[in-house]
Amino acid sequence: MAGLTSSLGTRPGTPMKARFDIGRLLLEGRAFLALIVIVAVFSSLSPYYLTVANMMTMSSHVAIFGMLAIGMLLVVLNGGIDLSVGSTLGLSGMVAGFLMQGVTLSYFGVTAYPPVWVTAILCCLVGGLVGLVNGVLIARFKVPAFVATLGVMYMVRGLALLMTNGLTYNDLGGQTAHGNTGFDWLGFNRLAGVPIGVVVFAVIAVVTSVLLSRAAFGRWLYASGGNARAAELSGVPVRIVQVSVYVFSGVCAAIGGLILSSQLTSAGPTAGTSYELTAIAAVVVGGAALTGGRGNVRGTLLGAFVIGFLSDGLVIIGISAYWQTVFTGAVIVLAVLLNALQYHKRGRRPQALPGGPTSSLARAGQTLPTRPA
Repeated sequence: MAGLTSSLGTRPGTPMKARFDIGRLLLEGRAFLALIVIVAVFSSLSPYYLTVANMMTMSSHVAIFGMLAIGMLLVVLNGGIDLSVGSTLGLSGMVAGFLMQGVTLSYFGVTAYPPVWVTAILCCLVGGLVGLVNGVLIARFKVPAFVATLGVMYMVRGLALLMTNGLTYNDLGGQTAHGNTGFDWLGFNRLAGVPIGVVVFAVIAVVTSVLLSRAAFGRWLYASGGNARAAELSGVPVRIVQVSVYVFSGVCAAIGGLILSSQLTSAGPTAGTSYELTAIAAVVVGGAALTGGRGNVRGTLLGAFVIGFLSDGLVIIGISAYWQTVFTGAVIVLAVLLNALQYHKRGRRPQALPGGPTSSLARAGQTLPTRPA
């Protein structure tokens, strides 16, 4: 035994350390590596790509659909999907435009102009209401998430179109006489040189990360996403968690709609079209499993920057918009394939003796929830 131990290069009485697996390291850090490659390639192709001004501009673009991606992450961790976030973003902007133009109260014969903070709160409530509808349909009435959110997506987009008959609200800067100025603060102001939209995005990301890693809700979410039945038997309020993640996703979409409308100083009913696919792409590229129970905020942030920096880089070097769609789709497909490879390897478990604890769990069909890395 001593000869065998010495030939393996370990001392007697110490466990053999796992061999360093460079392939696994590259697989798990693929989003970060992809971001480095994207920045390096486009920096060599364009002298304007790596400038501070351009980085801030690209970060502002990432912040909008990155907020949708964070809300989408919670939904995906729960084993669901939310196709209505793009429409919710558009409706939020339309509600903001409607309120900024003034609300006529016919009974009193006056026109009210709500201050910007009231407009922001009402838009978030609208987003939360859309999420609540999704959550109730899925958790209470057992409608498949894909079908429920697809139907709500069309209804919300229809409401946005009906508000103005397909027209756009313009000039949302407000008027001093009406006391509703300051809406453009979200889109154009900066804090220590960083756009306000990026700051809001960072705050949402930090709060969500703490919620997932430190709060009981995070443990409930990972447990219910990994195995809803086992979590319910363990006392996890599965339905409440399910409704909550859709409400959170709706609120994130509404905040994104406010920031986008502020940047454009206008609100159109078609804003946010296909943003739900971009949000899903960021979550997948960030390493989350679409089957639920696996993923974290850090990966989703990296995924959002990968998608955003890739799209903006293609624009800067003058690549056709059609090719941009092809490249983005290829990145999504590759990310899904790598996710399947990663979780297939991670899902392998050592065989236990017959009657042992591992085989008992396997016969019960239970899987342990995965905590964030």
